[in-house]
Amino acid sequence: MKRGLTRREFLGSATLLNGMLSLNSLAHPDMAVSYRLATFSADVTPPLGHPLLAGIYTPALTVVDPLLANGFVLLGPDQPMVLVAIDWCEIRNEAYARWRTVLAEFAHTIPERVLVTCLHQHDAPLFDMEAQKLVKANQLEGKLCDLDFLEQGIQRVASALRESLKVPRRVSSIGIGQARVDKVASNRRVETRGGNISFRRSSATPDPEIREAPVGTIDPWLKTISFWDGGHPIAALSCYATHPQTHYGKGQVSSDFVGLARARMHKENRSVSQIYVTGCSGDVTVGKYNNGCPQNRAALMERLYQGLVSAWNATKRYALDKVNFHSVPLQLLPRNSPGFTRSDLNKRLTDRSLPYSKRALAAMGLSSLKHIEEGHKIDIPVIDFGPARLVLMPGETFVQYQLWAQEMRPDSFVMVIGYGECAPGYIPTAKAVAEGWDDVWMWVDPEAAEPMMMRALRKAIVPEDAP
Repeated sequence: MKRGLTRREFLGSATLLNGMLSLNSLAHPDMAVSYRLATFSADVTPPLGHPLLAGIYTPALTVVDPLLANGFVLLGPDQPMVLVAIDWCEIRNEAYARWRTVLAEFAHTIPERVLVTCLHQHDAPLFDMEAQKLVKANQLEGKLCDLDFLEQGIQRVASALRESLKVPRRVSSIGIGQARVDKVASNRRVETRGGNISFRRSSATPDPEIREAPVGTIDPWLKTISFWDGGHPIAALSCYATHPQTHYGKGQVSSDFVGLARARMHKENRSVSQIYVTGCSGDVTVGKYNNGCPQNRAALMERLYQGLVSAWNATKRYALDKVNFHSVPLQLLPRNSPGFTRSDLNKRLTDRSLPYSKRALAAMGLSSLKHIEEGHKIDIPVIDFGPARLVLMPGETFVQYQLWAQEMRPDSFVMVIGYGECAPGYIPTAKAVAEGWDDVWMWVDPEAAEPMMMRALRKAIVPEDAP
């Protein structure tokens, strides 16, 4: 597989970029200390037959609409910062590191300053290099992912990023806007008529009693951070917290209602790059408003689209004087309860009597365990634009962490993105664990998660106050 730029290519493109920026500085005396934005987009639709959601669902049979990777590179006096939002389900462990390493090379920066996030659609691929190696070595009947396609996708996006650096736009100000989104998100947690707590409100919920329960804890606000060159908008980064799927699992590749709403915004103003990201929504779905019928996709798309339009119309602009970046290491403990020890995971992986899905999940658990044992830490990156902060959280972080992050900085517009490094799987709160939350798609110690998450989050959001 290709390993990114050769040394000659790297030096050549770096010389081109430096020369281009020098010319811009001569043309505009204030450009030497100003910021520039390069936006890029690339198709990352899997080929027919590729596994969707780790091969647990029917493989790709048809493409309803393409999957995209949309992003930007922010150039300024410090090293470039990159954000890319990918219409894939998850990227984990070695695959996540590979994305950051290659994009950092092409953007002439370091991996820590590359923010990679998935939108988490379920009719989309999931990538974990180590887990796929284990699946292959143990001769499972299915496949988790195609590693050749993974590398092709990375290189395609990296090439688009490199091309975008040839034509960056000056950024004089940022805009911030938000709007409530109605009848889209609902919490998984419901209290049944018998008084029991259930987390059964999934993305498609056929049970009317579960659907009719109160909305529960969500973040109702869709937030948009936009970048402007004078009075001309360049790009809009929008975030809303909910699982982004309606009807799924039939092999129909789709960016679902979130991608369709994003495409509609772009169609109506092609001069503005539209980048959509999913907030912290491990426990948030559209289940209250979706029984799985295909027609619900259009209805949910319309409601989200109205939120995007309203947030854009509510935008207020501020001069972009200084952008700061920092990241905080997060060390989560591996789940070690019965069924999740190394011995248990190995036993499940090698048990040929079990269905593919259980064995594949065991491979993913072993991949995450190896990642932790080798000393790899997850980082929480923060971009501080002044009036707004952008924070990337790992995995399927529960929405309460997003709300807590915003409460920590009531003086700032805080956008919290989920589905960064997805190795942990679900990251619940202590309250959810006490109420019985449990899921096989969770590879971290649920008892230790909240204190570790909160300690790292405080350092990330309020670094000057952190011990």
